[in-house]
Amino acid sequence: MTDIAVVESNVSVYFIFQDVQKHSVHTLVFRSLKRTHDMFVADHAKPVSLDETRYSCFVKQYAVFVLPSRVSLTADTQIHRNPSEGGVHAMALTLPPSQARYFLSDDSLLEGGATKNSSLVARKNPTMPKPQWHAPWKLFRVISGHLGWVRSIAVEPGNQWFVTGAGDRTIKIWDLASGKLKLSLTGHISTVRGVAVSTRSPYLFSCGEDKQVKCWDLEYNKVIRHYHGHLSAVYDLDLHPTIDVLVTCSRDATARVWDIRSKANVHTLSGHTNTVATVRCQAAEPQIITGSHDSTIRLWDLIAGKTRATLTNHKKSVRALALHPRQYTLASGSADNIKQWTFPDGNFIQNLSGHNAIINAMAVNSDGVLVSGADNGTIHLWDWRTGYNFQRIHAAVQPGSLDSESGIFACMFDHSESRLITAEADKTIKVYKEDDTATEESHPINWKPEILKRKRF
Repeated sequence: MTDIAVVESNVSVYFIFQDVQKHSVHTLVFRSLKRTHDMFVADHAKPVSLDETRYSCFVKQYAVFVLPSRVSLTADTQIHRNPSEGGVHAMALTLPPSQARYFLSDDSLLEGGATKNSSLVARKNPTMPKPQWHAPWKLFRVISGHLGWVRSIAVEPGNQWFVTGAGDRTIKIWDLASGKLKLSLTGHISTVRGVAVSTRSPYLFSCGEDKQVKCWDLEYNKVIRHYHGHLSAVYDLDLHPTIDVLVTCSRDATARVWDIRSKANVHTLSGHTNTVATVRCQAAEPQIITGSHDSTIRLWDLIAGKTRATLTNHKKSVRALALHPRQYTLASGSADNIKQWTFPDGNFIQNLSGHNAIINAMAVNSDGVLVSGADNGTIHLWDWRTGYNFQRIHAAVQPGSLDSESGIFACMFDHSESRLITAEADKTIKVYKEDDTATEESHPINWKPEILKRKRF
């Protein structure tokens, strides 16, 4: 009985092995057929009708597949690692003419789908369009007065003066034309990280590392409102352009929406997992955009107080955002690169690579000049449409400062867009303007129509 059982088991194992082996070869061959077929058929949307004789001939001669180690090669299953010119020609003949022309060059096609040579198509890569010429910018004025790092800037709607907040816990108001100090405001007990001037009322808003958000009445130069709620340092704030709403963001990983008049905390926008470093508001959806040290950007629904979309393409902290004044687009700055996005869904446009530093600040004007300021004191100027870096600036630090105190914390164009104001780590405010004497002939664009290599992420 034992011998019979062994024999039966051996026989069953043999038949099982035979079935598995046949099935494996069969499956492998037809999977390889599909892969090879898909490789050479460009139009996947249209079904391809091939007659059986040509299809089997194509399989036997030119399909490349790997056989199991136990199966020996036969005359019908030779492996062709590099198809010859005749092989490519034969593969084209197995496809309809409408599809054969996708991988054969135009001059190789004859009537009826025949080919006279089998050169593969060299598809043209997209090239970078020629960027718009922009005049170079030059240092125009250096303003001193703060006793600490200058962390924030805001220009008033009438373009007569601008405000800065600094590490010396003061807010200073400067005349834009002359650069002279007009007023100093004290009240914060730690670094002032954000300032904003309302276009709808004579109010100035400020926030700082003391967790405080203040509303200043500029007619009396006094604090008239406090907005309490953040649990840690408040890093940035922005005013909604059309309604009386203030948005602040903090190291407590939240952004808060405040009613300016009632001081009510309308929404607490939670979802980020680390410090929210920057916030921007706009009239169109999404009305609030935040960038965080968790390397994400969130687009918020102001009415619901919830996230509309989360952009996860950055790999480093997002410390700066810039909204284009005319287009429905956004730029975000991080240590990995600068990225451009379209609204309302946050679709990715392109990367602007080359500013290899921690980007703290960005600004863009309606002429399409994007400015990025970094921790190492460098300023890069870009053409918005093409992403071409047309100028790099590294201004000298204030005399008496260390070279390491070269850093840009904030930058902003005035409302005429003829002046660029930067807040720096050497305790100065620097004002730049366009070089009026520059022409396209004297400062040509150093541009070559190189192959455009846009990363997807």
